[in-house]
Amino acid sequence: MKILLIILLAIMSASAGDKSAVDKALAACGPDDFQFDVKTDKHRHPVAQQPESDKATVYVIEDQGPECVFCAATIRLGMDGAWVGANHGRSYFFFTVQAGEHHLCADWQRLPPVDKVVSLAHFTAEAGKTYYFSTRLTSGYAGSGYLLDLRTIDSDEAQFLIASYAFSTWKLPNDPAESGGNSQNP
Repeated sequence: MKILLIILLAIMSASAGDKSAVDKALAACGPDDFQFDVKTDKHRHPVAQQPESDKATVYVIEDQGPECVFCAATIRLGMDGAWVGANHGRSYFFFTVQAGEHHLCADWQRLPPVDKVVSLAHFTAEAGKTYYFSTRLTSGYAGSGYLLDLRTIDSDEAQFLIASYAFSTWKLPNDPAESGGNSQNP
């Protein structure tokens, strides 16, 4: 009986450790109940101005895979524990960050939130540099649901996508002020 109790406690402890590791990994994300109301504009293609001397610029581009019929989803991006913006469909936004290490979280925003579909990355921003990330939601294979990929992309590919895709702006539900793209809201 004592052995069974010890094994049960060990399993519960391991599960708690796994939950803690998941929570730590998801610390880059913002709060689950935070929802963006995203609008896209296919006619505007603003680009970032030169950032302040101690900052870097980050572009996030949502790319849709041709194999995913329902992938014009709202993908929100968190950094260091707070949401910084969102895209919907083939769109992009940009923002500035302080130089240093940052942790990113791309998350499929769904109502109601069901299984979490996230992708995580980190990077070290250097002042004056520009970083390009792409998100892509694809349907999983063999009935495994959806997969979300957050990856860095080449600046040439990013420039092409920025010129081709819509610009994202967003606001929070019940918030009259619209934000988007970056802190200057071009």
